[in-house]
Amino acid sequence: MGGVIKRLNVLAALTAALIASNATAQTFPSKPLRFIVPFPAGGGTDLLARALATKLREALGQPVVVDNRGGAGGVVGSELAARAAPDGHTLLLGSPGSLSVNPQLGKLAYDPVRDFAPVVQATLSPFTLSAHPAMPVNSVKDVIALAKAKPGMLNYGTSGAGAMGHIAGEQFKLLAGLNIVHVPFKGSATATTALISGEVQLTFENLPVALPHARNGKLKILAVGSVERSPTAPELPTMREAGVPGYEAVTCFGVVVPAGTPRPVIDRLNRELVRILRETDVRDTLGSRGMEIAAGSPEAYGEYLRREFKLFGEIIRKANIRIE
Repeated sequence: MGGVIKRLNVLAALTAALIASNATAQTFPSKPLRFIVPFPAGGGTDLLARALATKLREALGQPVVVDNRGGAGGVVGSELAARAAPDGHTLLLGSPGSLSVNPQLGKLAYDPVRDFAPVVQATLSPFTLSAHPAMPVNSVKDVIALAKAKPGMLNYGTSGAGAMGHIAGEQFKLLAGLNIVHVPFKGSATATTALISGEVQLTFENLPVALPHARNGKLKILAVGSVERSPTAPELPTMREAGVPGYEAVTCFGVVVPAGTPRPVIDRLNRELVRILRETDVRDTLGSRGMEIAAGSPEAYGEYLRREFKLFGEIIRKANIRIE
């Protein structure tokens, strides 16, 4: 008898939760939405978030406020989002740093799997291996040959220790068997300036950052880190084509919400965001910055994040990457 009562209580609790979830979905959104961007204003992430926020406001009939909360490679803003009410009114622009890299470099106040639910994978953009124009290299194979001839003499700059560029560079070293020195800077702009000035010889930087300088002749991009060539710059070979089998370094930005957000709310957000991402003006604006549209289901984004977490985790462990 006690077992029957226990099962009835569980069923009643599940029914109540379902009713509450449906009620929330029917009234959503009931107030302005907050779109947390865990990076400073003015960069590519900000452009993406504001493009989505503008269209989402029109679709939902509520203001969507972009809240830039930069700091600690995306950790500050992500912690804030993780503590928000799971009602769909707080969104986070998820990045590799905040969801896949930083959680494996040290103890954080949030768990990317436990504390967030995926909504949509928004954009993809590959990392690049770029060289100073005066460097006597014109291909990835040239870099590998030079690095093997002079172990420890070449260096590469990134936006910081533990940043995606660092992961991309260490993956290159591991797969190609190279000894190249990492030089961390405080941000992508600083690292790129250092390459252009000749302070460093190579960089691993995202395509939207490197491409304008390459087209102005200030640096030369040798390859991109995506599995297939980028639609933005199809003339550039992939690292795999250029002689590094198995290489993959791509920045994925997506939208997540606090765990526990009702599924009907997640589905509504996904539908609207997929439609927005596929609109011609949004696709063209983001594409001009080197961002390829993804726009899939919550499940597809969740699967991508699991694969990304595993890939970057293996690199972090093998390269013994630590944040001092």
